Amino acid sequence: MRKRTEGLANALYDRGCVKFGTFTLKSGLTSPIYIDLRLLVSHPGLLRDVGSILAAEADGLTFDRIAAIPYAALPIGVAMALEIDCPMIYPRREAKQYGTRRAIEGAFEPGETALLVDDLITRGGSKLEAIESLEAADLTVKDVLVLIDREQGGARDLAERGYRLHAVLRLTELLEVLADSERITSEKYAQVLAYLKQTRPT
Repeated sequence: MRKRTEGLANALYDRGCVKFGTFTLKSGLTSPIYIDLRLLVSHPGLLRDVGSILAAEADGLTFDRIAAIPYAALPIGVAMALEIDCPMIYPRREAKQYGTRRAIEGAFEPGETALLVDDLITRGGSKLEAIESLEAADLTVKDVLVLIDREQGGARDLAERGYRLHAVLRLTELLEVLADSERITSEKYAQVLAYLKQTRPT
């Protein structure tokens, strides 16, 4: 694994973005690990690094706009947009019932390609909802970029609909780094790894 992403994994843990316990995820799954990247807004140096790393991961992809999913990905998307000087938009969770009543915030032209950016992925549901909103506004989406792939079916869900997932870190890689740096015990590493194997779709 690249040294920069190893440092990122340790920094996320040290800043409290990676927690261990018993958690219920948005997908409905129960998990022994929780990743809270909303905390990045309180750590500007780390947020800046995340934007730079995502920008490097997006190198080679073709897109006109970054489309960040509210809410956790908004500061991440802004950091990335500043890094590569690329315009950003975001699909609202609900269309405004006043003013412009726009479903997509930000400036864009129909026919442009948007790179969908989010903090992490478990299953593909929330990404597909955002893509549906973007495509309804005559934007094209081909690629989805996340910081962490929990490896629990998200990539498969997107691929089945024709979208490509790109991730800086897979959860198994994150766990390996934390175990190697002795931030978690070998027992904790084995416990979470076993959970991932049980919940990974066949």
